[in-house]
Amino acid sequence: MSETGRTIVITGASSGFGAAAVRAFADRGDRVWGTMRDTAGRNAAKKAELEGYSSRITIAEMDVTSDASVAEGFAAILADGPVDILINNAGIMYIGMTEAYSVAQAHEQMDTNYYGAIRAIQAVLPSMRAAGAGLIINTSSILGRVSVPFFGTYCATKHALEAYSQSLRYEVAPFGIDIALVEPGPFPSNLLAAGKPPALADVLSSYGDLGRVPATMIEGFAQMLASDEAPDPQLVVDAYLALADAAPGKRPTRTVVGITWGVDEVNAFTQPRQDALLKEMQLEAVLGGADA
Repeated sequence: MSETGRTIVITGASSGFGAAAVRAFADRGDRVWGTMRDTAGRNAAKKAELEGYSSRITIAEMDVTSDASVAEGFAAILADGPVDILINNAGIMYIGMTEAYSVAQAHEQMDTNYYGAIRAIQAVLPSMRAAGAGLIINTSSILGRVSVPFFGTYCATKHALEAYSQSLRYEVAPFGIDIALVEPGPFPSNLLAAGKPPALADVLSSYGDLGRVPATMIEGFAQMLASDEAPDPQLVVDAYLALADAAPGKRPTRTVVGITWGVDEVNAFTQPRQDALLKEMQLEAVLGGADA
């Protein structure tokens, strides 16, 4: 294990950005904990592969939708030492007619993308506040800042994560802790393949031909993301690394990566207005977290 590196926890490490980030931080000398579900079953090979990659990597069993699993996982992690950086990377995405997704399906996404992040954050914040330092990176999406057709239930989870992160950033800044959001556009990943169709078949059928548009759109996305024109997922990992290396208190609230769909413009317009609220609410002297 590294004696000089930081301790990093990355959720959703079984594939995609998470697995790549685990390797990247370990390559730089950091002590890395990756988390994933079913490490003794379907993800056993992925656990073995990552742990075999570097002695700095340990994979912890964790289902971010379970209070007990998150508590047990972080108990083991924190027993090994304090966490310097948490990257909430775990996420799921369903694409289809918004009305046709059941409340249960909306909850599934919210439980992973929003409540799952909160569970992990609450597990590390007490020790970070005690240490007077720390960084939490929440992997959002450009769809956490804009909303488009057929992504309604997914957009809602990322908008929720954005709002929570923005408020929390102000509140924990006085403790020397940074909260940052990374907002990827479309990238090659398993999100499309892991999605679920709408459960309310009767609602879906009532949309007629329009109800078949999402499937066509997904096929087009899949083809683009499998082509040479697809953005490189390493760009997201590089954003994690850059935030980790940036000076505490100087990290931007939001970092857009890849195809932007104008979200970089949205952020440039809204962030100063957002930060101005601290002064208007007379909280500037007691809180921090405004963009430098």
